Amino acid sequence: MIKNFTVSLMQRFPKIMAQISVVGFCAFTLYGCSSYENFKFITEDLEIPTQVYRADYNKVWQEVMKITNKYPREVYNQDAGVIKTRWIDNTLELNFADSFGSNDSVKSAEFKLIINVVKGYRGTKEVSKVTVFKRQRVEQDFLQGWKVIKTDGILEKSILYRLERALTIEARLQEIEDKKTKEAEKNF
Repeated sequence: MIKNFTVSLMQRFPKIMAQISVVGFCAFTLYGCSSYENFKFITEDLEIPTQVYRADYNKVWQEVMKITNKYPREVYNQDAGVIKTRWIDNTLELNFADSFGSNDSVKSAEFKLIINVVKGYRGTKEVSKVTVFKRQRVEQDFLQGWKVIKTDGILEKSILYRLERALTIEARLQEIEDKKTKEAEKNF
């Protein structure tokens, strides 16, 4: 009887192992999909708004300085390509934006901008890459302290858009000026 059971088990062994491996694969896959939600914020946090402009470094730097002129700067170093602002209070804006949502109002809120401008080349043409990072923190009450929260990304994208428009306008004005200069030389 034991011999028959052993033979029968040996014949069914590949089928049993296949079933175990399928069940194990399904369990691993379902666990992997469910754990994605736990680590989703990591990929979202690593997506910092960035844009590459077809303009030389000095023009881009000057336009970034004009755009960030209204923010109090802590560091601005053209050689390193870094602009850092001081902490800027935005409690009223954050409470107003969240007033229609489910979040409670915050006692205090502030943000800081870090903008990097990097010089590069695409072929033989000089390009500049601009990265805008906003660090937002809130304080719910005196006991809790500051808590860093995820930004909505609107300010970062609007800075990049304003920079793109300013560079486009500057390039168009330069084309018009060059055209006028050529016509003046031709008529002279």
